[in-house]
Parts: sequence; C-alpha cells; structure tokens
Amino acid sequence: MVVTPVSSPIRIADEVRSAVAENRPVLALESTIFTHGLPRPTNLETARQAEENVRARGVVPATIGVVDGVPTVGLSDEEIERLSLSDDVVKASVRELVTTACAKQDAGTTIAATALLAQRAGIKVFSTGGLGGVHHGASTTFDESADILALATTPIVLVSSGAKAILDIGATLERFETYSVPIVGYRTDRYPGFYVQDSGFAVPARVETADEVAQMFDFACALELPSAILVGNPIPEHQQMDTAILDEVIHRAWKAAEEAGVRGQGTTPFLLDYIQRHTGGESLRANIALYHNNVALGCEVAGAISSLNRV
Repeated sequence: MVVTPVSSPIRIADEVRSAVAENRPVLALESTIFTHGLPRPTNLETARQAEENVRARGVVPATIGVVDGVPTVGLSDEEIERLSLSDDVVKASVRELVTTACAKQDAGTTIAATALLAQRAGIKVFSTGGLGGVHHGASTTFDESADILALATTPIVLVSSGAKAILDIGATLERFETYSVPIVGYRTDRYPGFYVQDSGFAVPARVETADEVAQMFDFACALELPSAILVGNPIPEHQQMDTAILDEVIHRAWKAAEEAGVRGQGTTPFLLDYIQRHTGGESLRANIALYHNNVALGCEVAGAISSLNRV
C-alpha cells in the first residue's frame, strides 16, 4: 500500500516511509533503466533482481517512477511490472513530472527526477548505472542532460559507474566542477568509463570505504551544501568491455543518430540500443553487471550513513 499526506504530490510506500523515519538504510533506484534502458524481458528481470539484492543486504529498496501521473517513491512489484511492459510509458526528467501529472501518464524517472523525488522523501543514497551529461557537439547544440543541474541542486549520494560512454566525458566533468559537485572515485584514481573502468580522466579525490563516503555526506550536510556527492564506482575489471571495440562502435552510433535525425531525449536510448545490437549484447551484459555492482555499493553507503546518524 502506498500512502502520503494529502498535501504532498508524492506517494511514498509505507515501508519506505517507516524506514526513513526510523533511520534505517534505504536505497533509491531509478526506473528509466527498465522503462527505456534495457530490452524486454531483461528489463523486468533486472529491476526485480536489484530489489532482491538490496533486501538481501538488509536495506529497503525504493524504486521510483510515475504511475497515473503520480510521482511514487517505492513502486510495488505490480507497478514495476506495469512500467516495464507498457508501450505507453514515457521518460520523465524533472520538467516532465509536471506534464505527466496533468496527463495522468505512467513514466520512468531519469536520474534528475529520481534524485529529486528521493531527496524529497528523505532518502540519502541513490544507485544507478551511468550519469547523463554533456553530449558531443554541445557547444553548438547546447545538448546537456538535466541530470547535471539536478545533481548540482540535490543533496544526495549518487553511486554510478561514471557518465554514459556516449557522452563528452571531459566536458561533463568540467560542468560538474563549475557547479561545485564533489566527485570521488571508489578505490580508484580514475573516473569510471561506464562500460570500462577508465574514461581517460582522473578524479579529484578517492575513497576506500563506504564509511568515508558517509562522513563526506555528513560534512556536506553540516555545511548545507546544495549538491549531490558523486561516487564513481568502476565496473569490475573482468566484466568491462574492450575499449578499442567500444570506441569504434560509439563512433558509428553517433553517425547513425545524426543520419536518422535523432535529437533530445531520444538520443541516449537510440545510441545505447545501437551499441547493444552492434556489440553482440556485450554492452548489455556490462550494463547489467555495473548496475548490480553499484547497487551493492549503494547498500553499503546507505548502511554507513544510517549507522553514522545513530551515533
């Protein structure tokens, strides 16, 4: 059952609300990964497995999405299945939370929207796959993900494997620096490259444990800093893709997108689908592996923050 005060436009599952109130660890999970990021039936299997993995670690999962226009924190299994299998579900960043509410639409929430809703519900940690960022050619198209601004204005810990490989990673890191968003590498000095461990760029700081991340977040909250803390968690070495093959396929994917006239929110799903089809499913395997790896670390961080706040 999902309930919330009449005054709030957000529905929060009883289990999630109770865990937040009792300072028990909760981990937010996005829904676009299964509504727009993965093919069927892998999408539903991955979503369910993520929740099972979270519960197995003693943490409450809070998968976030929009059902009949209502932003929902803590989707039921039936709602996850509904969003996974629907052909009518749309992709909702922060601005679409307004339009989907008016149209009473179902939607998968992006990192930006998920982070916002999680933070509004009192959740402190969010795990995802790869971040949105600056697209190639943004100097003329101004194509930048809303994730950047959302993460600059939403105090939460976000665990990811870096920005998506299709992006201009250097420009994305520069934008995060401009917005004073802290970035740390988890047991690495290199910024993760989504499907690969190293994007070719360094991280400004490194942490070795989830406790260190918890302490950083606690300090950031004490300073009332507005931004998220981004934890770059590289895909395990034995699960990463071949860099040379990946770079060549990404180049062809961008060319195909340009020829097809793909723009805006449709760009990322188009590119990821192209890469999946032209790597024989290797990118899909890596995507799922890195996601579950980030969920595991997110659970550790949520537990560490919960323990720190009980002291």
